[in-house]
Amino acid sequence: MGHKEDLLDGAKRCLYERGYARTTARDIVAASGTNLASIGYHFGSKDALLVTALMEAIDEWGDRLAQTLAAEGVPSGDPLTRLAAIWTRIIDSFDAHRPLWVAVFEALVQVGHSPELRRYLADAAQHGRERIVATFGDGDAAADPDRARTTGAFFQALLLGVMAQWLIDPDRAPSGHDLGAALRTLVASADAAQRVVEGDDA
Repeated sequence: MGHKEDLLDGAKRCLYERGYARTTARDIVAASGTNLASIGYHFGSKDALLVTALMEAIDEWGDRLAQTLAAEGVPSGDPLTRLAAIWTRIIDSFDAHRPLWVAVFEALVQVGHSPELRRYLADAAQHGRERIVATFGDGDAAADPDRARTTGAFFQALLLGVMAQWLIDPDRAPSGHDLGAALRTLVASADAAQRVVEGDDA
C-alpha cells in the first residue's frame, strides 16, 4: 500500500480507538507509519482525511450489513414488514460498531466551528443518502435522483435519530419492530385522513 492507503487505514483505527474529537494528526501518523507532510499532500488537511476515513468506515459497515441481509434474507410481503426486518438487522449491528457511531456524532458537533468540515460532511451526507437507498433496495428511488434524495434523506434522518437514542439508552431505544409499527400507524392515519378528504370532495 502507498501512503494514502496507509493514512486511511491509520485514520480508521484512530476513529475506533480514540474517536473523532481526540484524534490528532500525530496520532494518525503514528498509526499509519507515515509522516505529517503526507496528510497535507494526499488530503489537504486532517479533517479531510478523517471525514474520508469516516465515510470509508461507514461504507464498510454498509457492505457488511448488505452481506448479512443477503445471507439471512428479509421477509417477503408488505413493505413495512420488510422495513422492520431490515431495521432489526441495522440496530443489531450498532453494538459492534459503537465507536464508529460515537465518532460520527463527534464530527457533527464540530461543524459549527469549521466551515471546511461542514463542506466535507455535507458531501459525505449526500453520499450516505445514495448509499442507504441502495441498502434498502428501493430500485425505483435509486433510478430517480429526486426520489433518491428525498427517500435517502428520510432514511438518513431515521438512522441518525435511532442511533442517537441507542447511544444514549440502548435498552429503551426503538427496535426494528417499534419502527415498523410506528410507520404502519402513520400510514394508516394518512390513509384515513385521505379518505376523509375524498369524502368531503365527493
